[in-house]
Amino acid sequence: AESTLSFLGLGVLAPVPSWGAMLNDARGHLFDAPHMLVFPALAVMMAVLAFNLLGDAWRDWLDPRTRSRMQALEFSD
Repeated sequence: AESTLSFLGLGVLAPVPSWGAMLNDARGHLFDAPHMLVFPALAVMMAVLAFNLLGDAWRDWLDPRTRSRMQALEFSD
């Protein structure tokens, strides 16, 4: 959320580093220095993916209905 706001110019101010601000600054250098855009974009993508996978794992672990369904599948094999 913060990186989106910083990308739009509504996030933290300039001296504070932010992935969204880095992406916004790198838009002008897309063709002459693509590494300026690629690495912050990969960092945002990996952080979002990690939080999604972690949330799915916690849901599977904490939800009793999902846990009983998974145990039923294990015993049927």
